Amino acid sequence: MNPRSRNSLQARLSRSIALGVTLLWLAAAFVTVLSLRSEMDEVFDSALQELAQRVLPLAYQEVLNRDRPGNDNRAAPVGEHEENLTYVVRDDQGTVLIRSHDADPEVFPATPQSGFQTTTDYRFFTVSAISDTLFVTAADPLAHRQHAIAQATRTMLWPLALLLPLSLLGVWLIVRLTLRPVVAFQEEIGARGRGNLTAVNGTGLPEEIAPLAEAVNNLIIRLRRALDAERSFAASAAHELRTPIAATLAQTQRLIAELPSGATLTRAQSIEAGLKRLAQLSAKLLDLAKAEGAGLLSETAQDLSPILKMVADEMRAGSRLHLTIPLTPVLSVIDPDAFAVLARNLIENALRHGTPDQPVIAALTSDQVLTVSNDGLAVDPTTLDRLRKPFERGTSPAPGTGLGLAIVEAIAKGSGTNLELFSPAPGRSDGFMARARLPGAR
Repeated sequence: MNPRSRNSLQARLSRSIALGVTLLWLAAAFVTVLSLRSEMDEVFDSALQELAQRVLPLAYQEVLNRDRPGNDNRAAPVGEHEENLTYVVRDDQGTVLIRSHDADPEVFPATPQSGFQTTTDYRFFTVSAISDTLFVTAADPLAHRQHAIAQATRTMLWPLALLLPLSLLGVWLIVRLTLRPVVAFQEEIGARGRGNLTAVNGTGLPEEIAPLAEAVNNLIIRLRRALDAERSFAASAAHELRTPIAATLAQTQRLIAELPSGATLTRAQSIEAGLKRLAQLSAKLLDLAKAEGAGLLSETAQDLSPILKMVADEMRAGSRLHLTIPLTPVLSVIDPDAFAVLARNLIENALRHGTPDQPVIAALTSDQVLTVSNDGLAVDPTTLDRLRKPFERGTSPAPGTGLGLAIVEAIAKGSGTNLELFSPAPGRSDGFMARARLPGAR
């Protein structure tokens, strides 16, 4: 169980109900033991009374029939057995006339009194006859009572000790089954993100949580509208800028061809360079708008190898780009257009910022991992973290928009995967490597 599961609603309810059931069981057991003790005390007291009252007439007759009373006052035992209840018969002078076989007169009260008496170790009951000249006192050791009560308590608690774990298991199963729709609802919410803004399924939710599902769906609708408006604005702005930028760039290039050498030509060339950067920026903004949109996953898996080869062919700069593609198909559910944008930006970034005379290596593995690495100075960790954000650039003097890795990061997050950046490259003291783990086939 991980830390989050220990604080989950299911865990809290299970612990609370289990604790409540345990306390109720213990309280019931405690009350039962107290009631049992009281009832057993009554039973033992009744036995004492009955013993004394039954012995009294027998003792009276026995005393009258004796020729020499007091010579042998111990009653003959009936078989070998341990006497838990003992008795003595005495006269008004305290002389023991008769006693049970195991009775010890020393433990009996010296002065008999009718009714119950209790000492540290014994419980007594005395009954008198013949005008208080004959006393029968029955005794019960308290240790005998305590032993009987302890044995009865153990006999009662053994079933409880067996039933308590079963009841706790039943509580856990009931809570788990009851909260199954809530857990499914939680997983539904957890699956929502940039690439998935569909409504959550609130079927089967308890009445207290059903409004939460409706509120989440309303929030998703508003979020989807806001994102759609944002992406639509960025895409429309980038698209609308392309035509006037292209027309202005064409006029500037024609003007450059007609101008003689001089300051005016230099200014026109500067305008041309600015228009090219603006055209590149509008294209990148269009890619970013697509990357932050939904639909980055396709219904069926596609082979990424030919897509990467096509992107590499479009961008191949002499012999700098080295491509490694497995012979077997690399199937992934990432949208082919999204993967092409991702690969193009990674390769373009490596070609632009890597050492000009050193190769750029792009490799696609059979386990859906794309890596692009290049030579160059190592990037410090702080700058490396910033490169994922839009318009963030490193220390490279090469021109760029600062959107390449931001576009890749948006595609990675939207498709449910992640982008890893390394500098220096693994196994080296310099260089840069980007690794994207792509979603596999479903």
